[in-house]
Amino acid sequence: MRTKAPRRRTRAKQKRLSPDDRRKEFVVKATEFFSEEGFGGGTRDLARRLGVTQPLLYRYFPSKDDLIKEVYRTVYLEPLDTGWEKLLTDRSRPIRDRLQEFYNAYTNVIFDRKWLRIYLYSGLKGLDINRWYVDMVRDKILSRIIRECRHEAGFPVQSRPSAAELELAWVFHGGIFYYGVRKFIYGSPALEDKEQMISDALDAFLTGYARVFGAASELRLTPMKVVG
Repeated sequence: MRTKAPRRRTRAKQKRLSPDDRRKEFVVKATEFFSEEGFGGGTRDLARRLGVTQPLLYRYFPSKDDLIKEVYRTVYLEPLDTGWEKLLTDRSRPIRDRLQEFYNAYTNVIFDRKWLRIYLYSGLKGLDINRWYVDMVRDKILSRIIRECRHEAGFPVQSRPSAAELELAWVFHGGIFYYGVRKFIYGSPALEDKEQMISDALDAFLTGYARVFGAASELRLTPMKVVG
């Protein structure tokens, strides 16, 4: 009597991911989830979207906030660690060249639909992602730019930028940011090439900075006339 030959397994064995790879996969899928759905859903919905059980998700991220922090670190902080600090403060190069190169590279990172949607969703939800990021931009980008502007203009050195300097820098930075929002969120056609837009914005900012704060500096240094 013939014995039946064992059936060959036709289904390929699913590759088992290492804990690090599994964690990275969760972050990638969570980024997609947050960019499309926002931050309103619970961990059960999120686990279902990731294709895993809720207990397994908790093994890697004990809370939804922990996962959000990891998305922030991966999506918002890691791409900024590319030598931009050194670029901004390299005084062997003209400040305009440095800022053009920086904003070309910076917008290559943030002008992304997922990046922008997560940022806007988190702002509407009142999450810490926006506050963390705004603080980072103020301290690591705008404050450095202002210090370099002061040095270029020959103004007195001071440890912190003034409120007026920061507001002008935010107007400049925010204008570039909103170009990406219009294009990638609203679907509005860009009226000018990105690099040319940055170039024009830089001309306006650097000229305006020198005029506004140069005049203010002259007023402070000019002795007051005594009337009498």
